[in-house]
Amino acid sequence: MELIVKLIISYLLGSISGSMLMGKLIGKDIREMGSGNAGATNAFRTMGTTFALVVLFIDVLKGFIAVKFVPTLQLGSILVTNTIDIELLHIICGIGAILGHVYPLYFRFRGGKGAGTMVGVLAALFPTLLIICFLTWLLVFVFSGYIGLSTMIAGITLPICTLFFYPNGIYSPFGCFSILVAIFIIFTHRSNINR
Repeated sequence: MELIVKLIISYLLGSISGSMLMGKLIGKDIREMGSGNAGATNAFRTMGTTFALVVLFIDVLKGFIAVKFVPTLQLGSILVTNTIDIELLHIICGIGAILGHVYPLYFRFRGGKGAGTMVGVLAALFPTLLIICFLTWLLVFVFSGYIGLSTMIAGITLPICTLFFYPNGIYSPFGCFSILVAIFIIFTHRSNINR
């Protein structure tokens, strides 16, 4: 029961879209502009740096909050104590936030591609790995000029680094999570592959 409740809370938190919130302030739907994606990259291309940075901040923050704080919530008479493995609970909350970002309940299930929220999730779960993935992303971007390609390669780097740097590697709950995230990031960037 605890897992389901906290997964739903994380999903609802993830469904708060930075680009949609910012767009409402200026009366624009970013999904009707550029690539039609509600993420920070499309926000940058269509609305500029300041707008995109605020969007990215919101998207990263919700991923971080979902992993860092939702698992420890005490929900009164509904849930009094954590009854499942805390590492698994953190990961499930991270998954909920990412799914909420990509398929937001509040915006007809049309969201971003999950990378920004994934940054927040990684910042809470395993910050060292986030640094490695970011450096990989930056290196690929400098040499290719493609944000989507950089994001996919960084996503693929995640389970590889987990194998070497995380306790029990890919055989841990985080290891399974890293493999799923890599596949999911490629899936959400399939339009980039097509282009």
